[in-house]
Amino acid sequence: MYPGQHGVDIPNQPAYIMAESGRVVTHGELNDKSNQAAHLFRSMGLLPGDGIVILLDNHVSFLQIAWAAQRTGLYYTPISILFQADEIDYIIRNSDAKLVITSSELLQKVRHKTLPGIKLLLLDGEQEGCLSWHSELSRQPTHPVTDECEGAEMLYSSGTTGYPKGVRFPIKKEPMGSVSELFRRRTELHQVSAQTRYLSTAPLYHSAPLRYNMMMNRLGACAIIMQKFDPEKALQLIDAHRITHSQWVPTMFIRLLQLPRSVRNRYDLSSHRVAIHAAAPCPVEVKERMLEWWGPIIYEYYSATEANGQTAISPQQWYAHRGSVGRAILGEIHILDDAGYDLPAGEIGTVYFANGADFQYYKDPQKTAAAKTHLGWSTMGDVGHLDGDGYLYLRDRRSFVIISGGVNIYPQEVEQVLINHPKISDVAVFGIPDQEFGEQVKAVVQLVDPADVGEETERELIDFCRSKIAHLKCPATIDFEESLPRHPNGKLYKRLLKDRYWGQHQSKII
Repeated sequence: MYPGQHGVDIPNQPAYIMAESGRVVTHGELNDKSNQAAHLFRSMGLLPGDGIVILLDNHVSFLQIAWAAQRTGLYYTPISILFQADEIDYIIRNSDAKLVITSSELLQKVRHKTLPGIKLLLLDGEQEGCLSWHSELSRQPTHPVTDECEGAEMLYSSGTTGYPKGVRFPIKKEPMGSVSELFRRRTELHQVSAQTRYLSTAPLYHSAPLRYNMMMNRLGACAIIMQKFDPEKALQLIDAHRITHSQWVPTMFIRLLQLPRSVRNRYDLSSHRVAIHAAAPCPVEVKERMLEWWGPIIYEYYSATEANGQTAISPQQWYAHRGSVGRAILGEIHILDDAGYDLPAGEIGTVYFANGADFQYYKDPQKTAAAKTHLGWSTMGDVGHLDGDGYLYLRDRRSFVIISGGVNIYPQEVEQVLINHPKISDVAVFGIPDQEFGEQVKAVVQLVDPADVGEETERELIDFCRSKIAHLKCPATIDFEESLPRHPNGKLYKRLLKDRYWGQHQSKII
């Protein structure tokens, strides 16, 4: 299953539609363009195992480029357009990319004059030192290259807790159409088929949107791709395109719930059967409100760029295990203490997966080793526990845990309380230096109405938090920001906030 098959069988059916422009790319066009780009890559001397970088927003050609790399056995590395020039330069160099594909708008972030031996392909316009995508593609045939084989994405972590890390899996040069066991499990779990109409709400340069859109392409389904998330626009698209499946992050749910009820009720969502969410655990009250609105169609999973393991939970299972991110569908979950011993159900420790994908952080054996036990079990640094039925509950990232007076405080728990206050639009909780207790709890809040900023609101929010959880877990003080540094994939750059408060003190978030 891949575009080469659907381009022949159903050439005139839409593979994806760009939501804002309405531009339709058929399976035939996706097949032809990815074949032309595949020939272009070969003409540039790119062979299986070589790498390219894609620095684009949700451009109409993004998936065509990704599929060309996939069909030629290449590593392809999408880079967040929000990264700065230093980060982009680092990833290009670290990934050993031989080609960078970008747009005129984003070219300024690429220090191409200091990247000898790396070719640049520009999707629009003409620039000195850059090849033109359209002119180069027009010279290439539309039939497949003779040595087609499956490539692989090489993704970098978003850098929320430090410099991005490249995750690399071995390329096995498998025949086109080969799919993983995880692919099979996901299609079965989420009831995805060629008839699926999938709403893609997030940037394609992130792992989940990229992988799910390419899943739709493999199945011959149709994806509706948003350029930028807007809550009402998303509802309108579900209605207009009779969306059956969609993908979200918890912050999107919060923004949807902030819409007036009259707006929420304006659109027909009856076609919508499966809403998938991940990236971060969803606050229980938020998920309950979404289930009340949409019905039992919300499916959650927990995974990472490293694909070392995955859990999943259906809405029915979630009702019986509120707050859980599910049971393992890839790998086996172990909760380990600081000494590396298994903990029983209910005990909090670091989450490890056994028998998952064998990944490595590219050119960083130390970080690879630090993420694994001597048995090969691996962790992303998350803290949580299992219940008696094997369902996983996440507490927080280990590096985010606040230790105040010897007590472990999990910021995620506090954030999930505060986000349910009607005046709060977004919130971050972390530890700041305290001479007596080591750390104290700090909250930084984005309000729905900026006019509410002040001591009275600060007191109201602290009291609200204290009415829900133990006082020692609640923030001692609250600061206000116009907006928090949150990535479009829903992840919060907590480090950027925290570093303001730590100064010369040692940062616990690295």
